[in-house]
Amino acid sequence: MKILLATQKPFAAAAVNGIKDIAEKAGFEVALLEKYESEADLCAAVADADAMIIRSDKVTPAVLDAAKNLKIVVRAGAGYDNVDLAAATAHNVVVENTPGQNSNAVAELAIAMMIYMSRGQFTPAAGTEILGKKVGIQAFGNVGRLVGKKAEALGMKVYAIDPFLSAEKIKEGGAEPAESLEALYAGCDFVSVHIPATPQTIGSIGYDLISKMPKGATLVNTARKEVIDEAGLEKALEQRTDLKYITDVAPDNYAALKEKFGTRIFATPKKMGAQTAEANINAGLAAANQIVAFFKDGCTKFQVNK
Repeated sequence: MKILLATQKPFAAAAVNGIKDIAEKAGFEVALLEKYESEADLCAAVADADAMIIRSDKVTPAVLDAAKNLKIVVRAGAGYDNVDLAAATAHNVVVENTPGQNSNAVAELAIAMMIYMSRGQFTPAAGTEILGKKVGIQAFGNVGRLVGKKAEALGMKVYAIDPFLSAEKIKEGGAEPAESLEALYAGCDFVSVHIPATPQTIGSIGYDLISKMPKGATLVNTARKEVIDEAGLEKALEQRTDLKYITDVAPDNYAALKEKFGTRIFATPKKMGAQTAEANINAGLAAANQIVAFFKDGCTKFQVNK
């Protein structure tokens, strides 16, 4: 059995060594494809692989067509919109993610972003404190709950909404349930976004929601770029000169927005939510263990294309 570790953005050496150790102890061969330049490179490498571990790498129908022996793809991370799930299902390929492995890293970044914007991106001007402020969490899964716990520890008041959780479950997770998405945006000094990019959520956060935010509020996005309606965001920032936006995924028009809005907007140079040594290793090792469990025991606990 051959596992292809295909990463344009490579894992840390400790993660690669750990993946190899897990795989080889289970009798699997590991092939490494790092910093590749094209889809053709990935297609050639995956041709004889039985399993594949990826990060943000795109698994397209062309890649799946080339992968004649492929049985499972594991995305080392929570999001999996870089994998064509329908095509994978059509090719009888199981797709899994590794939920929870990057959660703390993303949650810490979200809190850091709130502080960074509250302090005017560390310019000399006087900023504000987050103590006593209200934070609204849009999607209360692994990351959202950790953001809530950390925010509460810093003296913030935590509210949350999640279409898949009851009000009671949200309370059990340590947050006050918001009556509606509109109420969450209208009532919170910060809104931290943790929704996936799906047909239902793409472009769902735009002018109508953002313009409802209180005076001086900040929208924090450590999820996906696509969930933001960028035209609506720009309109809201134009009309509400007190609002701010910080994101781990730069808008397509970021340069123009930065020139127009200055320190009211910030985007990280590249997606950094999972970019910690700990998260890097955790996600990689989880992916390797899940592949071994799949072939040894038929385990598909984390399958996302059921």
